[in-house]
Amino acid sequence: MVPAYNYKKYFPADFADLRRNKFIAHQCIKISVICEICVKYCFKDLLEWCQIYNFKYMKEQIAEWQKFLKDKTAEEVISFAIEKLGESLAFATSLAIEDQVVTEMITKITPFPFIFTLDTGRLFQETYDTIENTSKRYGIKINIMFPDNQEIEEMVNNHGINLFYDSVEKRKLCCKIRKINQLQRALSGKKGWITGQRQEQSITRYGLNKVEWDETNLLIKFNPIADWTEQQVWHYIKTNNIPYNHLQEQGYRSIGCLPCTRPVAESEDFRAGRWWWEKPENKECGLHKGYKGIKV
Repeated sequence: MVPAYNYKKYFPADFADLRRNKFIAHQCIKISVICEICVKYCFKDLLEWCQIYNFKYMKEQIAEWQKFLKDKTAEEVISFAIEKLGESLAFATSLAIEDQVVTEMITKITPFPFIFTLDTGRLFQETYDTIENTSKRYGIKINIMFPDNQEIEEMVNNHGINLFYDSVEKRKLCCKIRKINQLQRALSGKKGWITGQRQEQSITRYGLNKVEWDETNLLIKFNPIADWTEQQVWHYIKTNNIPYNHLQEQGYRSIGCLPCTRPVAESEDFRAGRWWWEKPENKECGLHKGYKGIKV
């Protein structure tokens, strides 16, 4: 559901008028607002109508943006995103080389970006070192989102410490509790987010656009380096002397949690080292595709 806001901030209308006045609802949608009055008083007819219209409106808007941004540079895509969404925009970084490129670009455009990362509790030490080095290099705060300790305890005690090796369903459960839930908290109240995803990374990302409607989080998602190659990423890293995780020079072309990541050969798929015991079509944690799995 679209986040609820105080409608009086935008429209000095009585809530009874709001219920029957779809013109006002149209204006709400245009600024990504569904007012708290609709939610509080259970105006389900208007609320559901707003949501349906919101999806339709945003998809039409994003289709136009896709055409406009198709041939734009990564820097231009980021500038466009910041211009349109401002403080309602977030950047999710995993500290991978792609995200380091985007961090460099963002900090050149805005001095106060909202950047966050997800600490699953099972990361490599080198990832933590990269967080520290990046924060110092750019003078920025990287907000670190942690999983809920009670959920972790319940999951581990019910399914085992290494449950992710048992089945795809259990692995996705682990990803949900350690990553997806934190992502949703970080994106709460935001209208859009930026990622470092690239089309080349896996078969699940071949159709990636520079801007998309995120069906899972109901947000606009910008992928400024969607069409970059791995060679382009490394060239930008080296040319600009950007701090990076040195495991990525040791065969770890894609890095996640330590138990679920292994180095790969040059001839292997970019993400072959992630959840290597699974089929390629399953290799998404749910951050970008949503979660469908078992309960704790």
